[in-house]
Amino acid sequence: MKIRWIVFLTMMILLNACTASDEGPIEQPTGEEISSIPISLPVGYIPNVQFAPLYVALDKGYFSDAGFEVEFDYRFETDGVTLVGQGALPFAVVSGEQVLLARTQGIPVKYVATWFHDYPVGVAAKTEAGITTPQDLIGKRVGLPGLYGANYIGLRALLDAAGVKEEQLTLDSIGFNQVEALAADQVDAVAIYVTNEPVQLRAQGYQIDLIRVADYVQLAGNGIITNEDLLREDPEMVHRFVQAFLHGLADTIADPEEAYQISLAYVEELDKADQDVQMEVLLQSIDLWRADRLGFSDLAAWQNMLDVLTDMGSIPSSILVEEAFTNQFID
Repeated sequence: MKIRWIVFLTMMILLNACTASDEGPIEQPTGEEISSIPISLPVGYIPNVQFAPLYVALDKGYFSDAGFEVEFDYRFETDGVTLVGQGALPFAVVSGEQVLLARTQGIPVKYVATWFHDYPVGVAAKTEAGITTPQDLIGKRVGLPGLYGANYIGLRALLDAAGVKEEQLTLDSIGFNQVEALAADQVDAVAIYVTNEPVQLRAQGYQIDLIRVADYVQLAGNGIITNEDLLREDPEMVHRFVQAFLHGLADTIADPEEAYQISLAYVEELDKADQDVQMEVLLQSIDLWRADRLGFSDLAAWQNMLDVLTDMGSIPSSILVEEAFTNQFID
């Protein structure tokens, strides 16, 4: 695996003048030019205003100042995990459950910075359905993309926290059509990202009740992963990347309007979309990103995620959850 990083490590020689500070974003030494390493960053979804912190970090030069020429890759989340685990890519944005699932398969990835401090999944229903608690889902038909991914994991965690069994409701795999399915009353409720589909439904005039997973259980959400070999061989590179990302995240939280304007250059046809709706998506997302320490991973959230996956049978045996993440690069 070490051979895979020779190119990166060689190029890092050009960057050794740019040392990571103990606090805050990385600053480029005055008067010195840094050659950037081109990297592809899988983010797991289509271009979207919810990726504003990444767009801000790129647009404002935080990535380039830290030594990276970043290109966003909108491939599936699981592909990003595999490529980082193989050493083909240095970083990816993935959700916490994918890290634990990968590690049980011997894929050497590690989570190095939290992005979503609150798990972004929830259940939405029309107000007229009277579904306001997990117990209200008993006997109901719930639509979700499929029995996989964050929507399913989040739903299972919600049910477990409330003492409701999956077999007490009907799960309907509907693809990523939650808005259309609920609007047409094809299902009673839908598992969704709380930052997205509820905003769209309300914009269409529907009154929506929302059950947030984060109100019932703390789980490890989306964040930055890297390869364990890179962690050992060039922790400084990891530190620079994490700090550049966190700088973009902090700026987005501080000035959503600026972040939205920057995102226009990265999200196709965002300028033609309903600005009020898209801004609300960004503001709802920011609510999930806020934290006293940006990037910090809580052991309890990871343990809860492990418990849910174990209960589902997705992880055959217990693993050392403490080894799945680190906080050493966030300060």
